[in-house]
Amino acid sequence: MGLTWLSSSISIVKGFSRLNSHHSRNHHWDVPKGHLAVYVGEVQKRRFVVPISYLEQPLFQKLLRQSVSQSEEEFGFDHPMGGLTFSCQEDMFNQLTAILHTF
Repeated sequence: MGLTWLSSSISIVKGFSRLNSHHSRNHHWDVPKGHLAVYVGEVQKRRFVVPISYLEQPLFQKLLRQSVSQSEEEFGFDHPMGGLTFSCQEDMFNQLTAILHTF
């Protein structure tokens, strides 16, 4: 299940990357190699840059699954932010990334 899910997560990220290339023409692109931009927030979205290695972590995968499902229902595949969106509180996301940073 882990490798299959990781493979599908990478496909999702690549799809969003194509959208990002379309949406980023007017934006300064500051995502270093090996990282991806995500948007976090329940109402107002804040941009975070996280290591791609987080995609391998079960906690991040669980949050990603929930958020992708919710984003598809809310936005479909034409995502207005041009990237992955986590519809959760920033504090919770910060706690999760602090835990993942220790791995």
